[in-house]
Amino acid sequence: MLFNSYIFIFCFLPITLFVFIFLEKYNWRETALAWLTLTSLFFYGWWNPTYLALILTSIVLNYGIGIVLSNAVSFRKLILALGVSANLGALFYFKYADFFLTTISSIAGITHSPLNIVLPLAISFFTFQQIAYLVDAYYGEVKEYNFSHYCLFVTFFPQLIAGPIVHHKEMLPQFFNRIPLKNLAENLAVGSGIFTIGLFKKVVLADGVAVYSTPVFDAAAAGVSITFFEAWIGALAYTLQLYFDFSGYSDMAIGIARLFGIKLPINFYSPYKALNIIDFWRRWHITLSRFLRDYLYISLGGNRRGQVARYRNLFITMLLGGIWHGAGWTFIVWGALHGAYLMVNHGWRYITKRVPLPRVPKTISLVFSHQTTFLVVVIGWVFFRATDIDSANNILAGMFGLHGAYISDELPWLASAAGTLMETQLVSEPVLERLIEPSQAINWIIPLLLITWIAPSTSEIFRNYQPVVNSEQILAGADNRLLWKPSYKFSIVVSGLFIIAILNLSALSEFLYFQF
Repeated sequence: MLFNSYIFIFCFLPITLFVFIFLEKYNWRETALAWLTLTSLFFYGWWNPTYLALILTSIVLNYGIGIVLSNAVSFRKLILALGVSANLGALFYFKYADFFLTTISSIAGITHSPLNIVLPLAISFFTFQQIAYLVDAYYGEVKEYNFSHYCLFVTFFPQLIAGPIVHHKEMLPQFFNRIPLKNLAENLAVGSGIFTIGLFKKVVLADGVAVYSTPVFDAAAAGVSITFFEAWIGALAYTLQLYFDFSGYSDMAIGIARLFGIKLPINFYSPYKALNIIDFWRRWHITLSRFLRDYLYISLGGNRRGQVARYRNLFITMLLGGIWHGAGWTFIVWGALHGAYLMVNHGWRYITKRVPLPRVPKTISLVFSHQTTFLVVVIGWVFFRATDIDSANNILAGMFGLHGAYISDELPWLASAAGTLMETQLVSEPVLERLIEPSQAINWIIPLLLITWIAPSTSEIFRNYQPVVNSEQILAGADNRLLWKPSYKFSIVVSGLFIIAILNLSALSEFLYFQF
């Protein structure tokens, strides 16, 4: 079941919310939480009921191991190792077994029949979430003796499918505390407002710009040489599609949870405003970055053993982060690229602290840092989106002018710019004639780029109403423009966005992070 579907918006969500509020009204807190758990399992099983057995088995196994870790005196390291191995083993089988066997068969020169394993929805997210729980239980940071609460922690439907990856200690106190009915109106207003903005981002902006990225990447996969402007249109369109798709999902998850009086951790915070790659990973998929830092990078030694070890650990962490996103060489290259980016970024910081460099005007420095960061992120997204390495290289070659450039009759001003800025051959026919219209694509890309670089995030707009966990700390010094408050003006704007979004629901599309 998709957040951006009629059945979710007009059936599942209102029924679930109405019954929850009714049970809360009569102080039946445990029953209300049990209702949320059952509806969350129904939400998950809607996609494929068969995999309900998988997630329930995972929940029972990890709950039991967590209890043992919280009470055991001896063999705790062994128990933790077995628990983590069991989780990773299941993830490996469902997500990577086919890729691993295909790779080994290719190297060995033997024939391999694909296993054709269907990837269970959200397995990457609920696996990492439960690994974090086991590690926290090992260190005595959590104790869970209520099975229904643990079930809800894992299956809570707003964050089950594509995150955020939440910590036990972030969610359980909120489950324990009954929600005062006096806060109901605020929760409904704030939650519905955030949800509506997220829905608009997904179905209008992300899906709207997607039509200019898909033909380019499909043509590249088919072996068509992609020319300069087509390559950049495809790469930038996907960069924006992924941004508004993930941003939209994150907003919708936060908004839905808030309807039930629950605050999720922030997972997306204007990442294209980043001034360097370190800053980018503090803004993009924040809870995944936190998990990789706390449970992988630090476990590898972090920066405790010198700069060389630090760079090695950064690279390994990002490489494994790339593999987490998908079973394919494109994800491995993407992870390796970001590992290299972080090594360069930290190395540059190390050098500039010790070697005096010429001073550059602040504005020039900020613009250069921002645009350089954005450029390398776009290059990374080409591998992230491409079907294989060859098609990624095809698009990158086009972006660097190696396949020539076609200048549309609709955009004659580009001809002189191309002749001035590029030493590349102008081709007489467009590769993707009739598939993408350059002028229409630019009319989408430029405004959306400006939004990502200038506009405040949804969390900033709602910052006065604490939209996420630790709002005061995270949003300190945030953008103060367009602060939301209950008013006719904002109600009209939100209602307008909702109507526009609903009118665009006719063609359903999954969220991109559902694939991971």
